[in-house]
Amino acid sequence: MNAPVSTAQLLYEGADWDFNTLMRIHDACEVVAVRDLGLDYYTNRIEIISAEQMLDAYASTGLPLFYRHWSFGKQFAQHEALYRKGLRGLAYEIVINSDPCLSYVMEENTATLQALVIAHAAFGHNHFFKNNRLFKEWTDAKGILDYLEFAKGYIADCEDRYGEIAVERVLDSAHALMNYGVHRHHRRAIDLRSEELRERERRAHDEQMYNVLWSTLPERSAGASAVANDVEKRRAMLQLPHENILYFLEKSAPRLAPWQREVLRIVRNVAQYFHPQRQTKMMNEGCATYVHHRILNTLHAEGQITDGALLEALHSHSSVIMQPDFDDPRYSGINPYALGFAMMEDIERICREPTEEDREWFPDFAGCGDPMPVLRHGWAEFRDESFILQFLSPHLMRKFKLFHLQDDVAQPVLRVDAMHDERGYRRLRRALAKQYDPAWTDPDIQVVDVDLSGDRRLVLEHRVAAGRLLEEQEARQVLRHLASLWSYDVLLREIDPQTGASLREHAVSPPR
Repeated sequence: MNAPVSTAQLLYEGADWDFNTLMRIHDACEVVAVRDLGLDYYTNRIEIISAEQMLDAYASTGLPLFYRHWSFGKQFAQHEALYRKGLRGLAYEIVINSDPCLSYVMEENTATLQALVIAHAAFGHNHFFKNNRLFKEWTDAKGILDYLEFAKGYIADCEDRYGEIAVERVLDSAHALMNYGVHRHHRRAIDLRSEELRERERRAHDEQMYNVLWSTLPERSAGASAVANDVEKRRAMLQLPHENILYFLEKSAPRLAPWQREVLRIVRNVAQYFHPQRQTKMMNEGCATYVHHRILNTLHAEGQITDGALLEALHSHSSVIMQPDFDDPRYSGINPYALGFAMMEDIERICREPTEEDREWFPDFAGCGDPMPVLRHGWAEFRDESFILQFLSPHLMRKFKLFHLQDDVAQPVLRVDAMHDERGYRRLRRALAKQYDPAWTDPDIQVVDVDLSGDRRLVLEHRVAAGRLLEEQEARQVLRHLASLWSYDVLLREIDPQTGASLREHAVSPPR
């Protein structure tokens, strides 16, 4: 048994807290984060919100300042109904990738839960946001809050000028295409602070200029060679093929008004902000969970929280990292908290107490003694897919009882494709990593042509992976939104990337 803890050393007693308590908790967590873990993070800003405000944050994708849209109200009503019936709980916190890092914590939390979420969000997530390469290259932490305030005001101004229905239609279509509104390859550093100024400059420029492209369409058909030459010219002019569909519409849709183009820009900037989070969900949560676990255990070892407080924290921690079995009604795939935290702990084990198998698989850091440099490097330089490829060990594959099934629609039975042997571990690791790779999980759809010489039909291609065609009804619904923004017919071809053969076509006309 541990020796009794002096109340003079404790950060708090019982479940109650006030703002002085939160300050003491933050400062104590900060000491451990810097001294023991070597974390580097943005300045923290912690705000207390109610359960209703947390539900509101859920509905608006977790952002503190956001424009109005009917879908947010619908989600709020759904979340609230489930919460009031006791069918779901609420997150203990929401953290924003901003500088300063903004953490919202629930006022209903006990003092121990406040300590857990401050360690988790204000230091774990905060360090990950500041240091991971994807976030550094693709998001603007200093400018996001100002940009959200500008976006909210701009949308409200458009509703006053052009009517709520007109703005709602553009937002509906833009939201439907949101996953196809990101640049997946590096272009330029994101600078959201200048967006409001640039919007004013674009508005002034649009009043003086017009798009020459649409006024120079050929009036009659030309010969075959001339047509082929025109195709190459227009593809070069429009920089086709193009994977960022919202960006292409913003720049090239022939009938959009300047304010509609700005709305598309706002939606795709928000989509780009979330793109790194989609690629690092498992790592980000694993990092934050590992950090809060280390910090709280250290505070307990130093006598700053009681045994009871640690047990309360461990109860919440265990609930978060629970991995239901495949036949459990709660099973919905691999829990990112469970896999992320397990990988971080496994790296610590390999650094401190490696087996011969670990030394063979991870010769660069097995037995190094200190896991933090290895973890900080992993958090900074990898995303989920590459982190699994680099750090998932045979020990952890056995612990999670992982194996790989090959599901071939042409075969009458499932085939076990990888099991627990030397070759199987590597195949299993590659197969699991692929499930976290957006290039594999997201359909590869690109704008490939625009028929400027005729009816201005927009042509897209879906390069089908592993024979997985799009769900037809959902594809047509999204294409209707695309046609609404383009204002002319849209054709989507699904092609076999190996042979170039067309597997299916979807043709949609704009609403009249």
